Amino acid sequence: MEGRMMKKLFSLTLAMVTALGLMLPASAAEETTDEALARVTQAVKAALDLDTDAYDEFQGSWYEDGLTGAWDLYWSTELEEELSISALDDGTVISYDLGLPYTASNSGDFPVFPQGDEAAAARAAGDFLDKVLREGESVKLEEPRGMDILGGDSYRYSGVILLNGLPSPLTYSITVDAADNRVRSFHRTTAEDTFLGDVPSAAAAVRRDQAAKLLTDTLELKLEYVREAGGTSAVLRYLPVDTDTFYVDAATGALLNLTELEDQMGGWGAGGSADNTAAAESEDSGLSPAEQAGIAQMEGVRSSAFLDQSLRAEPVYGLTEYALSSAAYRLAEQEGKEDQVLCVLSYVRPGEEDSCSRTITVDARTGAVQEVFSYAPGMEDGETPALTQAEAQVKAETFLSALCGGRWSALTLYDGRDNTEDRRPYYTFTYVQQVGGIPFPENRYTVAIDSGDGSVYRLDYQYDEDVTFASSAGIVGETAALAAWAGTYDTVLAYRLVPRPLESGDETEARLMELGLTHFYELRLTYALEREERYLGIDAATGKPAAPESGDTAITYTDLSGSGVKADVEKLARYGVGYDGGRFRPDKQLTQWDLVALLASLEGYCIDPETADESTRDTVYSVAYRMGILPRGTRDEGRAVTRGQAVKCLLDCAGYGPAARLQGIYTCTYSDAAAIPEADLGYAAIAQALGMVRGSYQGDRTATRGELAAMLCRLLERQGANVGA
Repeated sequence: MEGRMMKKLFSLTLAMVTALGLMLPASAAEETTDEALARVTQAVKAALDLDTDAYDEFQGSWYEDGLTGAWDLYWSTELEEELSISALDDGTVISYDLGLPYTASNSGDFPVFPQGDEAAAARAAGDFLDKVLREGESVKLEEPRGMDILGGDSYRYSGVILLNGLPSPLTYSITVDAADNRVRSFHRTTAEDTFLGDVPSAAAAVRRDQAAKLLTDTLELKLEYVREAGGTSAVLRYLPVDTDTFYVDAATGALLNLTELEDQMGGWGAGGSADNTAAAESEDSGLSPAEQAGIAQMEGVRSSAFLDQSLRAEPVYGLTEYALSSAAYRLAEQEGKEDQVLCVLSYVRPGEEDSCSRTITVDARTGAVQEVFSYAPGMEDGETPALTQAEAQVKAETFLSALCGGRWSALTLYDGRDNTEDRRPYYTFTYVQQVGGIPFPENRYTVAIDSGDGSVYRLDYQYDEDVTFASSAGIVGETAALAAWAGTYDTVLAYRLVPRPLESGDETEARLMELGLTHFYELRLTYALEREERYLGIDAATGKPAAPESGDTAITYTDLSGSGVKADVEKLARYGVGYDGGRFRPDKQLTQWDLVALLASLEGYCIDPETADESTRDTVYSVAYRMGILPRGTRDEGRAVTRGQAVKCLLDCAGYGPAARLQGIYTCTYSDAAAIPEADLGYAAIAQALGMVRGSYQGDRTATRGELAAMLCRLLERQGANVGA
């Protein structure tokens, strides 16, 4: 009662303060914090048509950064219902979160099919957005997420906020509860915390075709071999060159290099990447000391002392001042070949301020170096590398020509980087295989050379001798490929962020300059190249865009035509519940393995029960034990499962078991009700109430896969209602 009285008092005070604030003349004293809070709270309540009488407590606080500020408003009740709203000082709502008291389900963690009215949810989202969006802002609700999975309980919409009908960098998200169509959350970005200045006119002075020509002229392609997925053959493909990002100013027609402009922002919002990664390989040997001792006894495996001595004998690894700190052996499986035994040798060179480390992985039988990884502190300001990039390249090529043997003649420099420009103590060079003058980057050697002593700072390579290469005869030319690549894009007019210099005369910009910024974003009407589909490049043989593999894991079947359970099986499949392999076999007599395999797919284990190997079967049975599908020690894959047993299994998993086992309280109207044993009557009655079984119960008859699917479908359609006598 006391809390409710406090709330009433606050509401009255808020109304009075707001009214007084409205009567203050423009020349009145500056608004106080409590007056501002009252004003913003009333504006938010009016905008959202909020009735806050049911809340017992309220509090508000102000937050600001270099760009703008916001009020955080919070209401709560003794019943744990909460409402949190953030708003700008003018009352614009930027976030809304409604928290309700927790309510427990009566049927455990067993999922349900999502249940809701998408059209009603979209109307609720649209009505809410109409209240919170500003003049000139609008959204187009896309397909919602959240209701495409089992247990989904809300519709989640997200996308861009349109300004004057055009896409913009402003975004929103809104969540609508599927049960009652109430908005549970809303979040948006605003102009105030995204860019400086006003929104430009939506009228473009430059034609779309003019902008398209300027933008497509910036596209570049390179011809390379790429391996086909899962195979040993490589095909020719024109791949996009990683170039800068460009816009065309729709007012002036100027081509804007966004990458160069953003470089002027001094790393605003960008994370640093210090070169201080530890040698992770040395931390996980993969084998215990006892296992390492066993490996040391294997024929041909060298001791760590021998391998260390061999490495020290090679000046190129620069180990003179390093001490061996650890050595660890591990097995590396090689498909189709003898497993390789690797030895990871870790070295340390103590320093006055920071230690240096070097980790070298070698073949424990041959001593051949597989990988080198180093850490050394960055170069000091003004420090000059002892080696030039050209000198380092000579050392890299001398090293690789000896390491690669016969492969070296097929390798060509693909990428060379002067890392010392970022004060890193090395240069990096990548050499790749060339076939007929065309690179195949998958077969590559990357070596970094220490800029101080010329030693190998890092080595990483992969090379597959078994790859075959498509002929370059008859491929499309680069001009045709570029035209096809440009054709995959649309030239889209939209509002986009473009950096500009800050000016000290503006109060907001002056604050940003105090934070060390020299540039920040403004909003411009621009054209840019965009596409909805993703493409990898242009197939050089056909001249057509090459799309990535779909990765579509949707379950589909080819044997459901004419089946009475077709709709149920396909409904389950839409939510990832079913069998892999393309066939459901709805009339097949149900076995324990069939039942376990289907129910395990509720947790994402979708397998083909006909082809699953022993390891997969063991995993799925472990899932079944955890889910409560069957007790441990009862595994009997081929045992037939009756209809009554299937009902019990499903209801026990869904949490109805305790109620179903109550005696003397259940009746049911099956045609064979008199034949149902007393111990099974509760299960039969609940199954009838849920619609899992109709007509006759036939609990002793062996079930089919199709009948199990229909029972499961009805169970997943339940709405959590109590089911009893």
